[in-house]
Amino acid sequence: MNDRLKALADAGVSIWLDDLSRQRLVSGSLAALIQDQHVSGVTTNPTIFAKAISDADAYAEQVTRLGREGVSTDQAIRVITTDDVRDAADLFKPVYDDTDGVDGRVSIEVEPGLARDTDRTIAQAKELWKTVGRENVFVKIPATKEGLPAITATLAAGVSVNVTLIFSLERYKAVAAAFLAGLEKAIENRHDVTKLASVASFFVSRFDTEIDKRLDAIGTDEAKALKGKAAIANARLAFEAYEEIFASDRWRELEIAGAKPQRPLWASTGVKDPAYKDTMYVEELVTSGVVNTMPQATIDAVAKHGEVSDDAVRGRYDESRKVIEDLEKLGISYDAVVQVLEDEGVAKFDASWSELQNTVTAALKQGSAQ
Repeated sequence: MNDRLKALADAGVSIWLDDLSRQRLVSGSLAALIQDQHVSGVTTNPTIFAKAISDADAYAEQVTRLGREGVSTDQAIRVITTDDVRDAADLFKPVYDDTDGVDGRVSIEVEPGLARDTDRTIAQAKELWKTVGRENVFVKIPATKEGLPAITATLAAGVSVNVTLIFSLERYKAVAAAFLAGLEKAIENRHDVTKLASVASFFVSRFDTEIDKRLDAIGTDEAKALKGKAAIANARLAFEAYEEIFASDRWRELEIAGAKPQRPLWASTGVKDPAYKDTMYVEELVTSGVVNTMPQATIDAVAKHGEVSDDAVRGRYDESRKVIEDLEKLGISYDAVVQVLEDEGVAKFDASWSELQNTVTAALKQGSAQ
C-alpha cells in the first residue's frame, strides 16, 4: 500500500478514479488500483469514453459486431458504455459491500444535450439505471436549474445520483435541497433509502482558471496575490454549507430512516496551471466525509509526493470568505463567474458528446466493413 494514498484515505477522503476503459478492466489495472492505491470508485464522462474507444483494441470485436448489426451510433454508445460501467460496478462490489454502500460506486452520465430538459433527463436516468442493473451505480445529472427537479424525481424513483457541474454555493444549496426532497419522496414511494445514495460534484480547477484569467487582466500586485486561491476557498465554503445542511432537523429525520448524507465530491482536481503544485487540489481539500475524483496523473502525483494533513477544510471558512470578498472588491463578480462556468460546462459536455458520437460512428463504419 502507498503510504501517502493511505494517509489520504485514513483522513476520510474517498479516492475515486476519473477514468474508465475496457482496457483497464481486462488488463487488471483497475483492480490493481483498488488493491494497491486505495481507489474506491470511478467517475466517467463522454470524453473519457471517446478516448478509451479511439485508443484501444479492446472494443474492436464488439464494435465490429454492432456495425454488422446495423445499430445506430447512439444505440452503440449505450451498449458499450453500460457494459463497461456494469463490469466496473461488479469489480467494485466488494468495496461497496465493505463500506455499507458508501464507496464502490461507478458513475454514468445522462446525455449532455438533456441538461436543460427535466423530463427527458428523468426518463434517461431511469433507463440507464435499469440497463446497467447494478445498485452501486450513480447516474450523473448536471446541476442546471432544469436538473434540480430531475435530481429530486430520480432519487424519488429509487435511483442513486451523482450531481455534476456544480460551481456556485447557491446552486450547491439548491442541489442539497433537491436531494433531501428526493429522499423524502423515496420514503413515501417505499424505496429502501439505505441503498440510495448521492454525491454533489463541486468543480474545482475550472474556477481558478476563470478567476486567474480575470486577475491577470487586472495585473496589480493585489490581483496577483489572489491567483490560485479562489477555487479552494469556494470548495471550503461549500463544505461549510454541507455541515450546516446536514446538521438540520430535516436531515436528522431522514438519517433516522437510514439515509446516508449526500457527500461533497471534489471534481476537476487536476491542476490546469503548471505553475501550481500538481497535488494542490487534493492537499488543500482534505477533510473527512468527502470524495476526491482524480485523473490517473493526479493519483500518481499524490502517491509520489503528496503531503496529506488531517484536515485542511474545517475551521478555514472565514479566510475563504475573505478571498471571495477580496475578488469582489477588485471587480470580479462571483455570480458572473459561476454563470460563465456553468454555461461553458454545459457547452463542453455537448462537445464531448459529439466527440464520442463521431468516434463511435467511425468505429462502426470500420467494423461494418470488415
